[in-house]
Amino acid sequence: MANTIQITPNDNVIVALSPISKGETIEVNGVSVTALEDVPQGHKMSVKDIAEGENVIKYGFPIGHATAAAPAGSWMHTHNVKTNLSGEMEYTYCPDVHPLSKVEPETFNGYIRKDGRAAIRNEIWIIPTVGCVNDVAKKLVNDNQDLVSDGIDGLYTFTHPFGCSQTGGDHAQTRKLLAALVRHPNAAAVLVLSLGCENLTHEQFVEELGDYDKDRVKFLTTQEVEDEFEAARPLLEECAAYARQFKRQPVPVSKLVVGMKCGGSDGLSGITANPTVGRFSDMMGARGGSTVLTEVPEMFGAEGMLMNRCINKEIFDKAVNMINGFKNYFISHNEVVYDNPSPGNKQGGITTLEDKSCGCVQKGGSAPIMDVIGYGDPVVTPGLNMLYGPGNDLVSSTAMTAAGAHMILFTTGRGTPFGAPAPTLKIATNTKLATKKAGWIDFNAGTVAEGESLDDAAKRLFDLVIEVAGGKKTKSEEKGFREISIFKDGVVL
Repeated sequence: MANTIQITPNDNVIVALSPISKGETIEVNGVSVTALEDVPQGHKMSVKDIAEGENVIKYGFPIGHATAAAPAGSWMHTHNVKTNLSGEMEYTYCPDVHPLSKVEPETFNGYIRKDGRAAIRNEIWIIPTVGCVNDVAKKLVNDNQDLVSDGIDGLYTFTHPFGCSQTGGDHAQTRKLLAALVRHPNAAAVLVLSLGCENLTHEQFVEELGDYDKDRVKFLTTQEVEDEFEAARPLLEECAAYARQFKRQPVPVSKLVVGMKCGGSDGLSGITANPTVGRFSDMMGARGGSTVLTEVPEMFGAEGMLMNRCINKEIFDKAVNMINGFKNYFISHNEVVYDNPSPGNKQGGITTLEDKSCGCVQKGGSAPIMDVIGYGDPVVTPGLNMLYGPGNDLVSSTAMTAAGAHMILFTTGRGTPFGAPAPTLKIATNTKLATKKAGWIDFNAGTVAEGESLDDAAKRLFDLVIEVAGGKKTKSEEKGFREISIFKDGVVL
C-alpha cells in the first residue's frame, strides 16, 4: 500500500510519499481512488475528477489549472497542469497575525563580540574587493594556516569576479554586500584585500563600511606594496591576536539569527523538511531569536500564506513592494515571472511555480512577519524577517549571511554539497537522499513521511542547531566548502 498525504481537506490531489502503482487503490477520506497510471514518489494524483481549466488545489491553494480533463486517479504534473501566474498584482491587507507564546531561551556555547552581538564561529576572513586579487587571497589562506590555533576556528576567503567594471546600482550592490560580510559577527577579524585600480576604491569601501574597529579590520592594497604576501603576514598576525581574545561562553538562543533556504527541492520538500524548518522558526521566534526567509521569486503564487501575517500595514506595504518589485525585475529583463521550477524540481514532483512556492514558504512557519529588509541590509528586528533576494542557492545564501545569519538551514530533496560563508546545515526531505548522500546531509527530515511528527522533527532540529552554534561542524564545513555569489544586475564595462 502506497503512503500518501492529502495536505489539507480542500485539496483535490494527494502526494505520493512512496510510489503509487497503476491499479493501486488509495483510501482518501473514506473514498476509494484507483490510480490510472504510475505516480512517482513526491508527485501528485487527483482524488476527484478535475475539469479542463479547473484549479488544481494543494496546500489548500491553487497551484495551477488542468490543461485537460483529469479523472480521479490521474497523475497530475507538467503534462496536464499549467501555472496561473502573470505579472504584478494588487494586494489588500487582511491581518491574520497570531503572536507566539513566549518561551525562556536556552543557551548555546558561543561568542560575544565587543558590540554585544553573538557569534557561533571565531574565524579570520579575507575579503577581496575585486576579482583580480582572488588568487592572492587563496594563497594567503593556504600560506597562513599556522595562525588557526588557540581558539581560532578557521582562516577563509570568499572570492568573486566583481568589484570593477560595474556601474551605478550594480556597483553599489557589490560594495554593500562585501561591507556587510566584513561586519559579520562570525568573523572575529577581517583583512580587506584590494588591487588598487578597481572601481571599488579603498575610500569608497571605507565609507560604505562606516565606523569600524581598526583592531578588527585591516586593509591591504596590493599595488602599493612590493610583496603582498610579505606585507599581509603581519596584518594577519594582528587579526589572529585580536581573534584569540574571544572565548566560548553561554549565550541565549535569543541572540541567534538563522537563515532558511531550500534548493534542489522535490515533491516532499513542502511536506517534510520545509514545515519542519517552519516549526523550528516558530520555536526560535518564541524564544526571541530571529529567522530569515528569502527567495522572493519562490513566494510568487504563495503570497497569501505570508503577507497577511505582516505585523502591521507598514510591513505589509514593504512586502508588497518587495514582491511586485521582483516581478518587475523579471519583466524589465523580458523574462516571464513563472520561468521556474527547474528540471530537477520537476523530476522530483514539483509542477508549477505555485506548487514550488507553496512548499517553499512552509519554512516561514506561522509566526508574524516582523520586518522586510533589503539586499545587504542587516536583521535588526527579532522574529521572522523577509529578505529581498533571488531563489538562486548561492546568491540567496550569501544574502542571508550578509544579513547577519549565523548559520543557514538548507532543505533539499535532490542534494547539494555547497556551503555559504556561514555554516550551512543540509536537511534532506527524504530518507533515501539522507542515506545515499550522507557526506552532504546533516539532518534527515524524511522521517516525517515515515510517521514522525513535525513537532518532534523540529525539536531534533533545534537541538542540532544548538550543537552547531556551539561548535559542531556541518558536513560542508568539514570539507571546507564555503563560497559566495553576489546578486548582479547591470552591465560589464
